[in-house]
Amino acid sequence: MRAMLSGIESEFRRYRGLAERTFDQLSDEEIGHKPTPESNSIATIAWHVSGNLESRFTDFLTSDGEKPWRVRDDEFADRPVAVAEVRARWVVGWDILMETLSDLEDEDLARSVTIRDVPFTASEALHRSLAHTASHVGQIAYVGKMLRGAGWAYLSIPPEGTAAYNANPTREKA
Repeated sequence: MRAMLSGIESEFRRYRGLAERTFDQLSDEEIGHKPTPESNSIATIAWHVSGNLESRFTDFLTSDGEKPWRVRDDEFADRPVAVAEVRARWVVGWDILMETLSDLEDEDLARSVTIRDVPFTASEALHRSLAHTASHVGQIAYVGKMLRGAGWAYLSIPPEGTAAYNANPTREKA
């Protein structure tokens, strides 16, 4: 049975799609733009999400989620990158996540995993990762919308579009 995992996987796919539809709207310059000196660019956020997913879901059930080879601080380094490079890095973590999810069964959700030597059930770790990813995808979309302004193509229901969407809710599942 994969009832619970199917729902988790669907939500991950939905958030992945939101970020990727944001990337689709950005230029190379925009994806690397930092709104303020202290903030992160979309490229940096995407780099971090990918690094986090890669670390957490490589050998998910058998090794600590914070891998010794991960250099988290490097994910936040300023780097001039093109949209294509961000996408290439982005898919690394997502491919590992999706492969791991496809191999899990609902009974695995009660198994114990660790993140930085702290024990979690696999279910807790998945929900924690989903929330972490969703928060960063929200940042990606928010910054993307700021950068694109009037040229932004809405990722969900556009202003004044609720009635039309409710008549045909096409984006409720990934």
